[in-house]
Amino acid sequence: MKLYDELKWRGLINDVTSPELEEKLNQGGLTFYIGTDPTADSLHIGHFSSLLCAKRLKEHGHHPIMLVGGATGFIGDPKASGERNMLSKEVLRHNYEKLSEQIERLFGFTMVNNLDWTKDITVIDYLRDYGKFFNVGYMLSKDTVKRRLESGISYTEFSYMILQSLDFLHLYEHYNCTLQLGGQDQWGNITSGLELIRKKHGADVACYGLTMPLITKADGTKFGKSEAGTVWLDQEKTSAYEMYQFLVNSEDEKVIDYLKKLTFLSKAEIEALEKAVQTQPHKREAQKALAKEVVTFLHGEAAYETAMRITNALFGGDVKALRLTERRDALKSFAAVDVDDAIKCIDFLVNGKVAASRREAREWLKQGSIQINGVKVQDENQIISKADALVDDLHLVKRGKRNYSVIRQH
Repeated sequence: MKLYDELKWRGLINDVTSPELEEKLNQGGLTFYIGTDPTADSLHIGHFSSLLCAKRLKEHGHHPIMLVGGATGFIGDPKASGERNMLSKEVLRHNYEKLSEQIERLFGFTMVNNLDWTKDITVIDYLRDYGKFFNVGYMLSKDTVKRRLESGISYTEFSYMILQSLDFLHLYEHYNCTLQLGGQDQWGNITSGLELIRKKHGADVACYGLTMPLITKADGTKFGKSEAGTVWLDQEKTSAYEMYQFLVNSEDEKVIDYLKKLTFLSKAEIEALEKAVQTQPHKREAQKALAKEVVTFLHGEAAYETAMRITNALFGGDVKALRLTERRDALKSFAAVDVDDAIKCIDFLVNGKVAASRREAREWLKQGSIQINGVKVQDENQIISKADALVDDLHLVKRGKRNYSVIRQH
């Protein structure tokens, strides 16, 4: 399968600026770039597909440049919901350094910072050399700007389009970069950069843009968000176990789409997993394969094995066999309920919102349905205290086979 056909099969092409790009991609040899602003000190799982797409191009003979926007990060790409909060120079510098380290480690791309070529541009140079080429009507026609006109958009965010367009122009002039890769929400920025290059260097310049669909859940929300918040690629922010659990709980109707976009599994392997989803969905083979591939790529085989050890301990009830760090990882993904120290088990369960009433708690205890920190408890008068905690001041309560709660005593 040629590269362009594979990208199409994987659902990684939303739109291209020219049909010529298909042949160019199949031939190899293009220098291209993909960018992100340092609005946080880690990428999240929503970025992962775009970066893997760039890696796919690299493996087919293209040359990636990763741009982290030290300059555009000062401004903020306009979003539909309203103005972004501006970050300080110190925060942006910290975020840039962390992102650069993360991207180089995971993907090995050439790194550039657009602050390097914009910090010395004067206001007069900006207006004469670049602003002159942007028609206000053209800028107003961009989707994000149009959506913000009623609620209001500052001149600062309105100008982001011009500032970002300088990136493609600079990389074209200094790196012979002829392709920009981005999410479908970057179409306006990509085409603006192309327009600036053509106005500066002629309409026949062979430069291109390719956008990829945003990854979403079945309900249409962006992939990468969970009830607990963003799923980060930094293991210090989202542990390998949390990442594994997030992915292994993917919906059946979306998991094949994720396998295509987030892994390097072959067409034959993914089609076999697709059949398994249809015939034996309860085994969750596709979800397990997805979680294994992503966790191993991001954090390595040892981290995947740790995630599996925590998973097996939780569902097998042997949580005391886990190391302290693994116990913390296991409990991090649960919202803890606070109760008093040294109270009877029946009060512990009711006050900890495991049971709705003392009667319900008593019934579960008699049935042998309750485990506290991996140990079955049936005596409603047993005293539960911080000294019994699984880790720190936290207790893990399991009811039945799959119902978990975390209770903190203070």
